[in-house]
Amino acid sequence: MHNFEGKKVWVAGSRGMVGAALVQRLMQESARIVQDPPRQVLDLRRQADVEGWMESSRPDVVFVAAARVGGILDNANHPADFIADNLQIETNIITTAAKLGVSQLVFLGSSCIYPKHAPQPLKEEYLLTGPLEETNRAYAMAKLAGIELVNAYRKQHDCNFMSVLPCNLYGPGDTYDIQNSHVIPALMMRLKEAIESKSAEFKVWGTGKPRREFMHVNDCADAIIHAAKNIANELVNIGTGEDISIADLVAILTEIAGYKGQIVFDTSKPDGTPRKLLDISRLQASTWGPQISLKQGLELTWQAFSDQPSQRRRA
Repeated sequence: MHNFEGKKVWVAGSRGMVGAALVQRLMQESARIVQDPPRQVLDLRRQADVEGWMESSRPDVVFVAAARVGGILDNANHPADFIADNLQIETNIITTAAKLGVSQLVFLGSSCIYPKHAPQPLKEEYLLTGPLEETNRAYAMAKLAGIELVNAYRKQHDCNFMSVLPCNLYGPGDTYDIQNSHVIPALMMRLKEAIESKSAEFKVWGTGKPRREFMHVNDCADAIIHAAKNIANELVNIGTGEDISIADLVAILTEIAGYKGQIVFDTSKPDGTPRKLLDISRLQASTWGPQISLKQGLELTWQAFSDQPSQRRRA
């Protein structure tokens, strides 16, 4: 069992949703959090800068939560940026961590890197067994390369490096931006607009049929720390083990928000992968389980979103 107490821990990407949740969870472990420099100070895409900063800060443990992320539209419009930025970020951090002898590294992948038509639920061994979802192929390729890099350093240099694959996340610190948001924040923004404009219709992209697994970010952080402590040197799915259709998700959100209009599904917009449900057998075998139900998490997130208009960037 790995112990973080007193260890110098760097969460690369600590200003993001998952990174911030990881920092809060690591503080409960009495870890010494290494201050994560802002992008203006440390551009993780620049190898020399990353090497110099890590040599001076000397973290004992590294969590690679830094990445360029976005929704379907952002991925479709900027594939070169998604693959180039993420390849540079992960390669610079992972290779430098190995060079400096970091005692443990945890790389964060994503459930969206599984083959589009892989059997459900998704087992870790299904990676690279079929074609990827085209709408986020560039991002997925970069994350797959990061996982392979982690595996290679573990195999060749016996590094204590592992990768985790979180499902769709939501909660505090999420991105509220019409162009770049993921499913839940994007739905919340459009739902808020429909309520404020007194619209008789609430339009939702796609057919509503795809099924997704959603996890509160605080549960995700807890699961990642648990996996890092108890399931070393393996690829581990991070999820709840339950999924829901987009149509049912919308029904819950409109109920929480008190919206009474008609829900209209825009079938001209893409659905993406038909289903994404993770097999979390490895996580469950280590006696971990989620604490926040989807309904409870959505209620908390909607309330926080409604109370803080400043979060609704470019709404």
